[in-house]
Amino acid sequence: MTPASAMQDALRAEHAALYVHGVLGARTSASAEPELFAAITAAYRRHRARRDRLRTFLRDVGAEPVPAEVAYESPAGLGSAAGVRSAAADLERTSAEVMAALVAQTTAAVRRWAAAELVWSATWHVALGEDPSTWPGAPELEARAGN
Repeated sequence: MTPASAMQDALRAEHAALYVHGVLGARTSASAEPELFAAITAAYRRHRARRDRLRTFLRDVGAEPVPAEVAYESPAGLGSAAGVRSAAADLERTSAEVMAALVAQTTAAVRRWAAAELVWSATWHVALGEDPSTWPGAPELEARAGN
């Protein structure tokens, strides 16, 4: 895999993350669940910044960024705040995996940026009420470590 193809994969994931965060935001009440609504909004903004940064990285290496799909699959169980929170945590777990893969496939500025984003996703995952991971973004290492 080339660094550009790894960035394209990450961009595809960010397009999907933005779509899903839009769905999560639509299922969250700013008045009934203001903290959750603020968290979903903050995550949406972070993923939008990621998407934009990946587009820039790709253009910098002479690649045309992949466009977003028309629609993506929405998670199930969004009828409650707990369901929305769980879906948001799952999304950050997946995002950590995508960023870990990008760290593994790139160098220099892209790798530093991806490592920082991996830390953000892992931290956000915990902030959403999930247990911390010894190896965020690398479930295969978690299994090997017996966690």
